Amino acid sequence: MLVTLVCAAVLGAKPPPDARQDLLDAMVIELDRNFKTLKLKENAPPYFLAYSMKDFEQREISARYGAIYQDDTYRDRKLYVDARVGDYTFDSSIDDEIDFTFSLKGNSFIPRKNAPLDEHPLALRTSLWLVSDQQYKAALFNFLKKKGEDVYAVDDPKRPASFTREEPVVYLGNRLPFSWSHDRWAALARDVSGTFGAAPQLLDSEVRIAGDKVVRYLVNTEGTRIVTEEALYAVHLSVWARADDGQLLDDSRDWYAPTEEQLPTDAQVREAAKKLVEEISALRAAPSIDPYTGPAILESDAAGVLFHEAVGHRLEGERQGSDAEGKTFRGQVGKNVIAGFVSIYDDPTVREAAGKQLNGWYLYDDEGVKAQRVPLVEGGVLKNFLLSRKPIEGFSKSNGHGRAQSNHKPVARMANLIVESKKQVDDKQLKAMLIAEAKRQGKPYGLIIKDITGGNTNTSSFGYQAFKGVPRMVYRVDVRDGRETLVRGVEIVGTPLSSINKIMASGKTSGTFNGFCGAESGMVPVSTVSPPMLLQEIELQRVVEGKDRPPLLPPPGSAK
Repeated sequence: MLVTLVCAAVLGAKPPPDARQDLLDAMVIELDRNFKTLKLKENAPPYFLAYSMKDFEQREISARYGAIYQDDTYRDRKLYVDARVGDYTFDSSIDDEIDFTFSLKGNSFIPRKNAPLDEHPLALRTSLWLVSDQQYKAALFNFLKKKGEDVYAVDDPKRPASFTREEPVVYLGNRLPFSWSHDRWAALARDVSGTFGAAPQLLDSEVRIAGDKVVRYLVNTEGTRIVTEEALYAVHLSVWARADDGQLLDDSRDWYAPTEEQLPTDAQVREAAKKLVEEISALRAAPSIDPYTGPAILESDAAGVLFHEAVGHRLEGERQGSDAEGKTFRGQVGKNVIAGFVSIYDDPTVREAAGKQLNGWYLYDDEGVKAQRVPLVEGGVLKNFLLSRKPIEGFSKSNGHGRAQSNHKPVARMANLIVESKKQVDDKQLKAMLIAEAKRQGKPYGLIIKDITGGNTNTSSFGYQAFKGVPRMVYRVDVRDGRETLVRGVEIVGTPLSSINKIMASGKTSGTFNGFCGAESGMVPVSTVSPPMLLQEIELQRVVEGKDRPPLLPPPGSAK
């Protein structure tokens, strides 16, 4: 059944002509046709169908050594079809690691999951028809195999349902302008990359400026009809150098914004470029330190990455039910899992925090569920998990965190992870507490970790429950006089429960870390907001030491 959507800007008013409506109508027509008639002999038809189309428009300019190396315009439309056989309680959905669809038959042709760039409803329907046929057959295959697997499995009265029931959503978002100041960005990229190219201490460098817009269409047999538009612009500055002992060093600056106007000014980018050259020059001259275990202050960026890797990933719903996962926090709801003065929540509805736009903002997730603020930890006590439409034990509804890149399968993912503390002290006092704790432990110094390039974590049951972060600007704080000395050559390692339970206090001023997170459903934009954290103990191991010889000749443009 076709529906005419109501424009989000003027409720109750008749919307102006919108080409998006024609495409949405085509998706609904093909959805209804397949849902009513798709059936293989005496086997069950699908009980649920969902179609998603993401229309990507991308611009990118990159420069090195004062010249443009890349100047691209890209456009694509990707399709995702979710076909389910069975019912909400028990259906064909499976974990990726136990995909039953491997067979010597039925794989001679795999339809492309692309949609036409032309506004051509019939071509769109044809693409959806082919993918729907494949996905239904795969779902039926998995459903029958899954029922067969149940013959050997012990009955589990606590086994959650396969899929959540959700209320349908009807939403047609406003048109979103997508500007691209090509000449400005090209000139800036050339200029700033030229600044890097004139610095002989740099091994390599890059300036990259990008703009991305996605128009997302989503329809399902429950009645959901959604069109949303989102844009994200970015400026990236990256530099590399090699220390005299062979260690490869890197430093960067990244800015993200939903509009071009909210990106930094040209002057701010140039100033940041000069600062990068100064920082990496200081890193080249900094001493390399030995592995370390002791107290440390993690500034906002580093603290945010710690919570993202050590806590956030382990609270994503799908990880609680998979046998391949370590399930760090399973069965811990209502129990203390972290210091009592710390609270954590994830809120995709927040657009700005700590003076920055947040990457993880959205209105509806990739399964059509409204974005929601989710209290994860309150006063140190675990309260909830991040949930897609895959239920887990004790939680039968999605909380709007089913996310995916492009046409990947949506799973529960973080969005805007926000950490709050009730035990706050100013920067001076936090440093004094660091020194006092280092003295108590008999350490000659503590550490201040200013920022971090990112991290990764292992949550599987087949490996050690651990995480790793790569700090960039690390300062050794002498316990005798508080003097700070820049050092290099280590990375953070640890186990999640041990690390997060070593938090002693926090700073007062929160900071924001914006970036992208890669996991099972691809790369999705995320943010963390956290104050600085003082940890009683952190472990640093030595990074892999490079012994590569630097270039034998200076760069061709350098002074002799």
